[in-house]
Parts: sequence; structure tokens; C-alpha cells
Amino acid sequence: MKQIFTSAIVFLSLNIFSQTKEDSVQFARISTEILNNGKAYDELRDLTKNIGHRLSGSEAYEKSVQWAAQQLRDAGADKVWLQEVTIPVWIRGKESLQIRTADGKWKSLKMLSLGNSEGTGGKDVAGEIIMVTSMEEYDKLTPEQIKGKIVFFNYPFSQSYIETFRGYSDASKYRTTAASLTAMKGGKFAIIRSLSSAFDNIPHTGAMRYSNDKKIPAVAIGNTTADELAQLLTSQKITAKLNSNCGMKGEKRSYSVIGEIDGKKDKNVILVGGHLDSWDVGEGAHDDGAGIVQSIEVIRTFKKLGIRNNHTIRVACFANEENGVKGGIQYGKTAKENNEKHLFAIETDAGGFSPRGVSLNMDNIERKQIQSWSGLFLPYGVYDFTGTFSGTDLYPLHDMGVPTAELVPDSQRYFDIHHTEEDTFEKVNRRELLLGASTLTQIIYMIDRNW
Repeated sequence: MKQIFTSAIVFLSLNIFSQTKEDSVQFARISTEILNNGKAYDELRDLTKNIGHRLSGSEAYEKSVQWAAQQLRDAGADKVWLQEVTIPVWIRGKESLQIRTADGKWKSLKMLSLGNSEGTGGKDVAGEIIMVTSMEEYDKLTPEQIKGKIVFFNYPFSQSYIETFRGYSDASKYRTTAASLTAMKGGKFAIIRSLSSAFDNIPHTGAMRYSNDKKIPAVAIGNTTADELAQLLTSQKITAKLNSNCGMKGEKRSYSVIGEIDGKKDKNVILVGGHLDSWDVGEGAHDDGAGIVQSIEVIRTFKKLGIRNNHTIRVACFANEENGVKGGIQYGKTAKENNEKHLFAIETDAGGFSPRGVSLNMDNIERKQIQSWSGLFLPYGVYDFTGTFSGTDLYPLHDMGVPTAELVPDSQRYFDIHHTEEDTFEKVNRRELLLGASTLTQIIYMIDRNW
């Protein structure tokens, strides 16, 4: 044990002092190049305005596959290929939600069906609404109380967490489980308060899942709509009526897009990526068009600055992260089958806002080594290396023992627009987006130099 501890200290000491003036110079070169000449913002405009949202299985997604492959070639990738993956196909179709109040009038509510939800087959499904504000409150209700009714899960996104991803994680169980919980006790469909940090009327979609064979619809409403509905329910009975045509339409063959530049030393892989798909509302700009163009910028910058990388630097534009993670799963499976050694993998899937840190999902020795480089990042506003999570698409690699990470942008505005019609190109700031690309390039430079 003493020998292992001593070795770890020596290893860390060597790497703490591996920071050199050259590293600071390269960090400055990287930042200056990207902020002045980076293509990510223009590429994001092209992706979002000329292709738009890119739900897995859609024609727009297939167009984005060819788009991403061309961008990687233009960035200077030595090799670009498509990785085949079988994905689920979910269609939204027409949908509407109405409520009838005590005066007998029907009122339409702005809503979105949750991703992967089954619909009503184009027929009206109606029933009295019963509201719960927590899982504990729901658990106390009997099947007799819920049978034939609509359950409204009115659980708010917590405003108390400074790190908004914690609020999202706290509330997300209602989105994923509402339909199955409602069905289990005989309800007709579920309504949830959107997982939103904003105080507006914008509904947020996102993936849900079924845990049993009884597949009933689930829809989301915005925060102000949820507040108004909750207020009405305190004084009267409310009937809701849903008509929706959404549902799963089997599977199809699709692709993730991968590009790389060869290493001068070996073929060990350093991976950076994001997911190419988006939900079918908005333009998928922050989620995750930003991550895609930031990742491509890494290759372009290495090539433009003539930085000769020791190891293979690879970009992955994953398919189907939003409603299946099939791209990430297939990537991990293929890497294992091909006996590829991955030194490090980082995903950027938290929006194109100003970078604040890098979350490190790895063992303590690797984490402390990266944390020892924090002084290099501080002049660029990047200071937080305390997180221990990584991107969803990278978990198959993490389970194989690969050190994984995620870029951590400022999170305060992300869940205002996440999975909504508001996630558009206009919500992305050029400098913030490019600063994120700079941070990715800088950390990959350090991994390539030291690992």
C-alpha cells in the first residue's frame, strides 16, 4: 500500500510540474485563433437555419449526417466515416390539450407530448384532473381515487440550487415516470409541469419511458399554465381533454458521424463529441448543435495551428441521444469490438454558454492531475473542476474504464430553453460559444501532451 501511495505522489508531482511556459503560450494561441477565426458560430447558423431541428429518424436528421461529415472534412480531418446504428423512430403529429372549467367552456392549453409517449390515436380522451405535488402525495392515493382520471404532477423545478442541473435532476423523475405511475393506478393520461427554470408559458418536451405494458399518454405544460391550472383546481373540478397522434413507429438504420486526425506517436484515442440529434421543436441550437460545432472546432484548430498531436484526436457526432442513446451505445460497443484504447473522452452537451469548468468522471489520480492544470485555465474564466459526472453518450466508454468528462458552461439560462421551441440560433452568443470550443481544445491539448 505504501508503495502504491508513493508512486501516486511521484506521478502527480511529475505532472503538476509538467505545466510549462509553452503550455501557456499554446493556450493563448488556441484562444486567439478560435476567438478571431473560429467557424463554429457560422456552422451553427448553417445547421440550425438550413436544416433546423433534427429528431432521430427524421429526414432533417439524415441531412444533418451529411452536413456533419462535410464539416469534418472541411475542418481537416484525416478520416471521416459514418457509424451505422439502429434507432427508434418517434413521431409527434398533431396534438391538443383542453380544459373545461365550471362555466362549461373549453380552453386550449399550450402543451407538448413527452418524447416516446404514445398518443390517443387521434381520438379525444377526457377525464377529471387530480393534482399531486410530490411522489409522496401520489403514493398515498389509491387506484380507486385515480381510476379514469388524469393525474397532474405539479412538481416545480427547484429555484434553490445554484447549479441548475441539480434542479433538473431533482425534477426529472416526474417526466420519466409520470405515465407509468398514472397507468398503474388506472389513470387515462398524465400531465407534468415542465422541467423549466423559467417563469413563462413555454412547455418543455423530453424523453419519458414506460415501465409496464400499459402505455398511456404523457404531456407537459409550461410553468405559468401549471400555476393557473393549480389555482383553478383549488376551487373547482376541472376536466381535461387530450387528442394526440404521437407514437413509436418502429426502428430504422441511421448513423453517427465520426472524424479524426492521426497521432504522430500512436493510435490511442482522445475523443470529443456531442449529439447531432435534437428534439422536434426549436432548432436544437444549444442542445446540442453547440456541442457539435465546438467539437469540430477542435480538429480545425489543431490543423490550423500546426499542433502535431501525439495520439489520435477523434470527434464523434452521436446519433439518438435524446430518445434512446443508441449512438453512444453503438460507439462503445464498436470501440470494444475493435480493441481501441481510449485515453480520455469529453462531451459537450450542456449548452453553448460561457465555459466555467470541466467535470471529471474518473479515478482520483487522473482527476488530480487535470485539476493541477487549473492555473492554465483560470485566465479564460474556467475554474471549476469539482464535478464528477460526464455526458450521457460517454457512459458506455466510462463503464469500460475510460476516463470521461464534460464541459461545464454557465447553467443559469440553459433550462429556460432546454427542449423547447425557444432553443434557437438567436439564443447563442458567438463569444461564449467560441470560448467553450477553446476550453475543449485546450484540455485536449493537455491530455495529448501528458497522457
